[in-house]
Amino acid sequence: MEHSLDMQLDWMDQQGEWGMEANPGKQGLTLADIQIGDYGDIPDESDNMTGRPRGAGARKDSYRIGGYTVRSKHEVWLENASFLYEEALQRQWSSATDVPWETIEPLPDDIEQAECQLATFLTEVEFVAGDVPARWISRTTPDYFEPRNVLLAQVMDEARHMDVFRKRALANGGGLMGAIGGTAGVVGSIDLARDFTEMSSRLHISGEGAVLTIFRMGEMMAYNEAEKVMYRLCAQDEARHVAFGVMHMRYMSETAPERREEIECYLDEAERQILVGSQNPAGAQAESSESMALLLGGGKDKYDEGVNKLIAIRRRQMQEYQKRVRSAGFGERFDNGRSPIKEMLAASAA
Repeated sequence: MEHSLDMQLDWMDQQGEWGMEANPGKQGLTLADIQIGDYGDIPDESDNMTGRPRGAGARKDSYRIGGYTVRSKHEVWLENASFLYEEALQRQWSSATDVPWETIEPLPDDIEQAECQLATFLTEVEFVAGDVPARWISRTTPDYFEPRNVLLAQVMDEARHMDVFRKRALANGGGLMGAIGGTAGVVGSIDLARDFTEMSSRLHISGEGAVLTIFRMGEMMAYNEAEKVMYRLCAQDEARHVAFGVMHMRYMSETAPERREEIECYLDEAERQILVGSQNPAGAQAESSESMALLLGGGKDKYDEGVNKLIAIRRRQMQEYQKRVRSAGFGERFDNGRSPIKEMLAASAA
């Protein structure tokens, strides 16, 4: 029995710009390499509510599938999104095989308890750091897929951070300790953000920035090669997340200067709540600070020595935060007295 196929071929008339030939560079064929022709034109405003890939031909009968509330470029864009995404792909690692767990040996009880308390806290923190940006991915139009891709990579990073700290808590005869109440405040202040920039200023600039400093100083709290590697690998990921926030804030301030005062207010609140308050894991009022001081000093009998090292970490947090905010284009807040960070740094050096 013969069957005839009546070809319509209408789809051949529904296409984007044709004749493209993207050429790989030294890093292979990257997102930056395919920003050619109309495909490299990013609209300032997007009316794409159908999930249509940017540059693809539109279909009149397409269903509206996306509840995309982020449809203005300045709300989510950053100039180096493609680079950050490619870096995220190239620097993936496995908590199962890239951390030398075999180097962990029994530790004194107070040190192991402190390690497990800090690991418990960081497990909580990484849940927040993954959950919050994930909520904004589906809200962002596909026309701005580059920052969406970076956020997708961040969610994977944070899942890996969560599991690596959970593994550390269970790897040496200890276990998870009590949950830290301060993380509830972090979730509240970040998750109630009304738009993407507000969320990013609180999460990427302040919250993850403070944690990045701790990861960078992690070797001071490490008692074996596994912990050193763990902090080092987490720091490389965290630096990428913080860079996202800095570059987005810079783009926002340059393209929507009318929102600068609004962003200044976000920074005011973040400095009070996250950077210098109880929601900073190294903060003087934070429940996790005692465990960090024990690790830094080398036990309960050297707690005072650990506190002095913890103060040095807080100082470095403030220094790095100031550099980030200046790089984002908001350095005047430190010079005109709006931010207390400069005065706090001067006082800590006295």
